[in-house]
Amino acid sequence: MQSASWRWTFAIAMIGALHPAHAQHYPAKPVRLIVPYPPGGGTDTLARVVSQKLSETLGQQVIMDNRPGAGANIGMELAARSAPDGYTLVLATISNAISASLYSKLNYDLVRDFSPVTLLATTPHLLAVHPSLPVWSVKDLIALAKARPGQLVYSSAGSGTPTHLAGELFDHMAGVKMTHVPYKGGGPSVIALVGGEVTASFATMPSVLSHVKSGKLRGVAVTTAQRSASAPDLATVAESGLPGFEMGSWYGLMAPAATPAAIVGQLNAEAIKVLRLPDVKQRLDSAGFEALTGAPEEYAAYTRAEIDNWAKIVKASGARAE
Repeated sequence: MQSASWRWTFAIAMIGALHPAHAQHYPAKPVRLIVPYPPGGGTDTLARVVSQKLSETLGQQVIMDNRPGAGANIGMELAARSAPDGYTLVLATISNAISASLYSKLNYDLVRDFSPVTLLATTPHLLAVHPSLPVWSVKDLIALAKARPGQLVYSSAGSGTPTHLAGELFDHMAGVKMTHVPYKGGGPSVIALVGGEVTASFATMPSVLSHVKSGKLRGVAVTTAQRSASAPDLATVAESGLPGFEMGSWYGLMAPAATPAAIVGQLNAEAIKVLRLPDVKQRLDSAGFEALTGAPEEYAAYTRAEIDNWAKIVKASGARAE
């Protein structure tokens, strides 16, 4: 009996040794969240809120790793090449869906190289101008741009980002030509606008709303089909001079492809729990975000649909990455 008991104990120990990853509780160490943008923009704001709360619910620190550059593609490529063990996550955005058709070659594939966890939020863009510009409406901006072709300058978070493509789409639909100046992220782009280096920007609402409220910038319109609850007095671009114009940004949590389904499911559940917390909702609402969650499969389908949709818009606008 003692011999048999010893053999069973040894066998169980060997099974545990052969499968340490399955026996180990996740997460057993800090988790890295790659943010493909510099500090200071709307994406960074969302990432800070989510990483702070996920640290609390997961019981391990979620450490932000800002990796800006190349229209958010540097950070995405780094994430795609990371180990699929649940210890590297990335904050993906609408920029990545746009990049699939805007760039002739990328070193990652948004569908093939990632495991979607969940959508996190959406936000409108806010067409804002420097107070020195004599523009108070979309009609004003169109008239001035026609009178001064190429002289009005708008900033973006980088070539290929939504803030760039919003300007390209505006030019295309309004029949005007403004000059695009890309910056390395939403934060630097808005700083340039506040400082008067550029005259306008189609910035994400979280990155620019506080400056509009303080009077440092003038809000002209929001880019979504409906007005925003965060700035209800601002008309939409469509209703104030350019019918049919619609643009918004979304953000989601992804992991490298082949990350175990159990870990993806756990992260999905924890992220949704975090976004439903009253204090998180209040912080996101005040910044101009709207929480948007779902199952990994829903996010995967949404990603594929967005890639297809933006391919059509990129082609129609004639936009190209610089």
